[in-house]
Amino acid sequence: MAKRWWGYKLITLLSLFVLSVYSNEQEQVEGFFSQSGHTNNWAVLVCTSRFWFNYRHVANTLSMYRTVKRLGIPDSNIILMLADDVSCNPRNKYPATVYNNANRLLDLYGDNVEVDYRGYEVTVENFIRMLTGRVSPDTPRSKRLLSDDRSNILVYMTGHGGDEFLKFQDAEEISAYDLADSFKQMSEKKRYNEILFMIDTCQANTMYSKINSTNILATGSSKLDESSYSHHTDYDIGVAVIDSFTYYNLEFLENVDQTSDKTLKELFDTYDPVKIASHPGIRSDLFNRPLDKVKVTDFFGNVQNVELTKSRYPLVQQEDDERIDAATLETMETEQHSNTTTKATRHLHHSFLVEKKTDTHYYIQSGLGVLATVAIGYAIATTII
Repeated sequence: MAKRWWGYKLITLLSLFVLSVYSNEQEQVEGFFSQSGHTNNWAVLVCTSRFWFNYRHVANTLSMYRTVKRLGIPDSNIILMLADDVSCNPRNKYPATVYNNANRLLDLYGDNVEVDYRGYEVTVENFIRMLTGRVSPDTPRSKRLLSDDRSNILVYMTGHGGDEFLKFQDAEEISAYDLADSFKQMSEKKRYNEILFMIDTCQANTMYSKINSTNILATGSSKLDESSYSHHTDYDIGVAVIDSFTYYNLEFLENVDQTSDKTLKELFDTYDPVKIASHPGIRSDLFNRPLDKVKVTDFFGNVQNVELTKSRYPLVQQEDDERIDAATLETMETEQHSNTTTKATRHLHHSFLVEKKTDTHYYIQSGLGVLATVAIGYAIATTII
């Protein structure tokens, strides 16, 4: 009896060991694929004004455009909506340029600006259709927000507004209810992971008051019954060139690069009502992460899919340390299709080929492992007995 008891105990211990090995493997695989809550970043940048005297709103938007591009978001992931009517306006003393500073050290317009919605295409309907994905079939890719449930989206808007509304080119308005409904549709259709909504306009904070969808963080330049002011004027061209709220956001963002660990809390802590000349607002009750854990680059930068190691990965190991030329590698690739193996080389970069296992595969493998362990344990127990 004692020998049989030890045999059963051995079977149990072996079974627990196999289960723990498979559990650790599953956790490692899932951890590899969940290092970040998102896999891609998008930016939707909207200037809702037109006409020469609204020069600063164009400069606001192009400043944000330059920032997100500098931090790695490609034009393919940026939707830029712009009246685009000031760079070549007859009153522009510096044709084909847009500056956000009276010193005119940086031309925001330059030769590398891709405007997706231009002029009278900047409408409330087009904006909402673009956010929700309800566009006509012939809409080009550059005008589509092709986000998914792993996308972080920066939505930046600037223009003239009031209590729960924002004007579009002095012709129509979008309300706080319209915006909240658009975000609700995006949530239901799984078109985002997280959204940072940023708006620079008069009474800006009222524009996010009706939002009720999860994982949305919002900030605005001014509270109810409060105007949002420009920062300074370029007297050579005769108009203000940037708004205060955007200016001080840029002042912080200019010190951020793609590898920065600076957080949104650090950005929001720089908001000074005295400097900005209004009271910026922050709404984070719908957001699930603490702001001191959210990197600025989670919204303003591109996702960096890089695995850092302390040593090099040997991609190809050769017998006798002989170099394999291109012809040999081509032969190897051909042989792979016929399920043959080449003895001269052995690929070691398995970490780049990891595939996420489904729960079904995991349980099948676990079950087979446990059955094999029980069989071995039973054979050992029988031999002992």
